[in-house]
Amino acid sequence: MDNHLRPLTVLGGSLNKNVLVKVKWNREYRGVLDGYDQHMNLVIKNAEEVISDKSNGVFPTVVVRGDVVVYISPSEVI
Repeated sequence: MDNHLRPLTVLGGSLNKNVLVKVKWNREYRGVLDGYDQHMNLVIKNAEEVISDKSNGVFPTVVVRGDVVVYISPSEVI
């Protein structure tokens, strides 16, 4: 696998940019990726929580545990 296609490399390129994070239980978060680790635990700033296609509000900081992430879409794709 080319280095530029590795998941953590893509996440690194998405720091301080908008991302869409789909998680289990029909939820997603849209906001600015502020941090991550090797387990794909994520810190998202100004995160809008969307549950079943309805906004549940915007939160200053959300920490998403990596094992509930279904996918992460970088800003270039949103």
